Amino acid sequence: MLELLKRFSAGYRRYFIIGPACKLLEVFFDLLTPLVIARMIDEGVGARDPSAVLRYGALLAAMAVVGMGFTLICQKMAALASQGMGTGMRAALYRRINEFAYVELDRFGTPSLITRITNDVNQIQLAIALGVRQLIRWPFLAIGSMVAALLIDVRLGLMFLVSTPLIGLVFWLVMARCVPYFKQMQAKLDRIGLITREGLSGVRVIRAFVRGDHERARFREAAEQQAGVAIAVGRLSSVLNPVTFLVMNLGVCAILWMGGIQVEVGELTQGEVMAFVNYMTQTLLSIVYVANLVVVFTKAGASASRVNEVLHCAPSITDGGNSPVALPAPSDAGAVPALRLDRACFAFEGSEVDTVRDATLTLGLGQTLGIIGGMGSGKSTLVSLIPRLYDVRSGSVEVMGTDVRRWPLSQLRRVVGIVPQRAALVSGTIRTNLCWRDDEALDGELWAALEMAQAAEFVRKLPRGLDAPVEAGGRNFSGGQRQRLTIARALVGDPLLLILDDSASALDFKTDAALRHAIRARSGEAADGAGSGLPLTTVIVSQRVSSVRDADLICVMSHGSVAGLGTHDELLAECPLYREICLSQLRREELGGAVAAGEAPATPPGPEPPAGASRPDAGAEGARGPIDAKGGAR
Repeated sequence: MLELLKRFSAGYRRYFIIGPACKLLEVFFDLLTPLVIARMIDEGVGARDPSAVLRYGALLAAMAVVGMGFTLICQKMAALASQGMGTGMRAALYRRINEFAYVELDRFGTPSLITRITNDVNQIQLAIALGVRQLIRWPFLAIGSMVAALLIDVRLGLMFLVSTPLIGLVFWLVMARCVPYFKQMQAKLDRIGLITREGLSGVRVIRAFVRGDHERARFREAAEQQAGVAIAVGRLSSVLNPVTFLVMNLGVCAILWMGGIQVEVGELTQGEVMAFVNYMTQTLLSIVYVANLVVVFTKAGASASRVNEVLHCAPSITDGGNSPVALPAPSDAGAVPALRLDRACFAFEGSEVDTVRDATLTLGLGQTLGIIGGMGSGKSTLVSLIPRLYDVRSGSVEVMGTDVRRWPLSQLRRVVGIVPQRAALVSGTIRTNLCWRDDEALDGELWAALEMAQAAEFVRKLPRGLDAPVEAGGRNFSGGQRQRLTIARALVGDPLLLILDDSASALDFKTDAALRHAIRARSGEAADGAGSGLPLTTVIVSQRVSSVRDADLICVMSHGSVAGLGTHDELLAECPLYREICLSQLRREELGGAVAAGEAPATPPGPEPPAGASRPDAGAEGARGPIDAKGGAR
């Protein structure tokens, strides 16, 4: 907590001075109030002098008004400090999260990061606000009341020395047991956030499979677990106030008993006894409020440790101030490969098995690489190494002849455009989504990208065209439309290397073919946007044979390893796994004599469909996918 205060309080330190100073002045008037009341009782009520009662009453009213003014100033300072620092913390967290590589995002998880940037920061903001407003008030009021009471009568002051340690002991016993629960509560909130996010984002699937009752049961279980921890903390915390008030009331009774005796013998006045009771009440109430503050600060401390965990987590992938990489000249296009992998290996954190093993291939500028394989074979992980979303464990990945670890990340990810498996759009307009790679892209560039992505036709039909609204996640578009818009977004800014990670799975065969034709046509042209004069190089990840069969180089993945590398005809003849995938999707006559040149398939491809009937394709949703005899599903 102190570390966060030091880091984010730079612009708000004056509020931490003005606020508590105003609160001290308010406390000063609170300490004078019992003395004024004592005078009112002794000189006004006791002496039956109405003028004294009115005089001291007016003084009390004036003190209350002035104290309220100082209170309002302190409240303003507390709000400015807490909200300002909370905003700074959220900005720092969001900035650090955006610096994270996929490794850190996988480690923390999205629900936990959301909880940290919202609920945990809220807990810290509350602690800061109460710290400015109350942290000075209650300890100072307790100490001041004790001193004032002792100045009235030392013997009655012994009641403070008995009551205060008793309350402190109860407080320590309760807090020692509450602290471990606070961290558990935040972890339970993470779980609730995860289930909520899954349920809301997948609500259509849940309804389609009639899993509403199951999801409600999951949520109820998580909520009950969090409630159970909260109730346990509440039960422990609930002991504080009753015990404290019990001790306080017993102390007041003792003061009235002993003070009454001293009034009878003339050692104290009635007003002094009332002042002593007020000071006793203020002291013990202050201890109660301090106990509640410690509960708040303990929660904030648990939240602060979670916030610091994110802020202290150094991104595993940085460019280390790498100098900009000089792109190859058009004359060197034949000598410098667009992409080269040399025995690249990668394993996820905590895994003992490599997800990608010894991947080696070379792709020339302007060429197309097709990557195919069963589910779980490592296709998406392999292409994630190219824009350095993950770092290789060993080996190397080169783009345009330079190791990706030597590229500035901003330049590398401008040269490499990637379309992920899941079409992700954000709320705004089509224009704002397309301009992610180039904020200054002109309308002509946007329409050119939409034309190539086969999205221009449906965008033109929208009443507002490029300025048509996009809901969060692109919910107001179909799956195929979302995929085409994300492809167009990757094309804006003229990348030199385009990665399509199974990004045409929701497209029909005609649109998919038109898309690939447009990309091949673009690959034969010079890229004008960066002024490099280099052709577009494409990497296509797909489970459709039709999407990769025309590629210059096809990489067949199986269990993280390259099972085959070559052209379509070469792999049909030499790679049994590729041949098996082809036979599961295409008819023999579509493959021509290539099948005859290779080995017989391990299993019969099944009866051929009748003429004119549609054939199954692994890329279409719900269609029969390829069977990987060696096990790996993508």
